[in-house]
Amino acid sequence: MWPGQTGTIADFTIGSGFQCNVSLADFAKTMTEQPDSTIESERASEGSVLDPLIEPKWYALYTRSRFEKKMLSELTDRRIEVFLPMREVLSRWKDRKKRIWIPLFPGYIFVNHVDTPENRFRILNIPGAVRFVGFEGRANQVPAEQILSVRKFLEASISVDPYPYMQVGTQVEVIAGPLKGIRGMLVEKRGRFRFVIKVDLIRQAVSVEIDASDVRQV
Repeated sequence: MWPGQTGTIADFTIGSGFQCNVSLADFAKTMTEQPDSTIESERASEGSVLDPLIEPKWYALYTRSRFEKKMLSELTDRRIEVFLPMREVLSRWKDRKKRIWIPLFPGYIFVNHVDTPENRFRILNIPGAVRFVGFEGRANQVPAEQILSVRKFLEASISVDPYPYMQVGTQVEVIAGPLKGIRGMLVEKRGRFRFVIKVDLIRQAVSVEIDASDVRQV
């Protein structure tokens, strides 16, 4: 790991907002006069929005070598939510050194969408896309908590390292600092402790140096 190495994220989010001014009396009157059928209709509508069959999920998309940033741009242009974790490294050229951003997990980009044949075809038809990661011809979901953990790693602006994927280690939870609440594994490397989180589907992991007093065993 190079000195001063940090991580960041590249992703795409759509948002909107509005303001509405109304007196408390008018608001109370509106609520008391609202027909029961309208309330039930709104509840039904809310239920349909939260239908797990149409709720977007995170999936790992395998890309051609060095096409991760291209896929980020293409998917963003299509208004598809994507997450490309990246880290800053010091690149040594012949006559100089330069800091550049590279994917934290080379060959992978995460896509948040409703997994339908139409949506898969639309994405896989983009030059550079190879396949969704899964088994027996089906795309498997990446747990949202693993995406959140990677985001928090990178947003904390601390030095991060790719780490060999492994199955063993002491399961812990961070209880202090910017990573508080994240669960992962505590391992020892060269006499120092490192906190490791995994993305199981793509068999990749990322680690950060941590004080053993900042974690508790779970």
